[in-house]
Amino acid sequence: MSTSDHDSEKNACSSCGAGATCGHTHSHAGGQEHFEEALVRAALNQIGRKLLVMSGKGGVGKSSVAVSLALTLARQGYQVGLMDVDLHGPNVLRMLGLSGPLNMEERQLFYTPPGVANLKVVSIEAFMPDRESAVIWRGPLKHSAIRQFIADIDWGRLDYLVIDAPPGTGDEPLSVVQTIPEVEAVIVTTPQEISLADVRKSIDFCRKTNMHIVGLLENMGRLFCPDCGKEIPLFSTGGGQRLATLAKVTYLGSLPFDAKVLESADAGQLSLLDPADSPFLQHLGEVAKTIVATAPPRTAASVS
Repeated sequence: MSTSDHDSEKNACSSCGAGATCGHTHSHAGGQEHFEEALVRAALNQIGRKLLVMSGKGGVGKSSVAVSLALTLARQGYQVGLMDVDLHGPNVLRMLGLSGPLNMEERQLFYTPPGVANLKVVSIEAFMPDRESAVIWRGPLKHSAIRQFIADIDWGRLDYLVIDAPPGTGDEPLSVVQTIPEVEAVIVTTPQEISLADVRKSIDFCRKTNMHIVGLLENMGRLFCPDCGKEIPLFSTGGGQRLATLAKVTYLGSLPFDAKVLESADAGQLSLLDPADSPFLQHLGEVAKTIVATAPPRTAASVS
């Protein structure tokens, strides 16, 4: 690495505000890499299924699905982790209203949402002094940070680790696949063709990286009228199911648009929204059961 490159990388680290936790290694010996790899594998061996929530494009409600899926699995009695690897646009902590200091000494670098004791939440935003600061990182920095999210967090034993990735097939999903070879994809789309076209690229990405696809999930497929309860299609209907059939992947179902989910997420109170009051969460509860049936939790011994 040239001096200018080294300075650029160093400046990128300092700009993120994460300090020592950002994961950037400038010139460590091979022994350090082997030690970190051992930590990664030891942590992963304690985790059953790893689910990467992906989307081909932004604006399909992927983060809402990832956060709500983690909450739903936790409410169904599973030990769950939620890891936000959308490094440039992390929203998970805000949706759950999580902030405040973390216990750096005891490696408890995670949050637990109110009322959901069996859910651990990790995001780069926790290590930034200013939530409005931009993360200006290139691929190697992102890869190292994602690895440290696994190695340096005391995840303990989990049934499911839900990973919220940014839209597309760039550095973050690729780093997840390289760090967690056994990760499986849950792909989120909306019914309109422009979204489905990008989802085809996500499916192709999964197949080229040998990532198993748990299924395709359609979001915002319809709206239930708050007055009469009539079902109103927001876009063309059936697109997600048709694509799943053509691509020969499991169709996980369709989730309705739900203003209460948006309002709760914006207010940082998504974990406090009662599923009985939310058509979205009610349907997601059934989707979660399908995911569990398709990808049942595995014991640590079977993962190693």
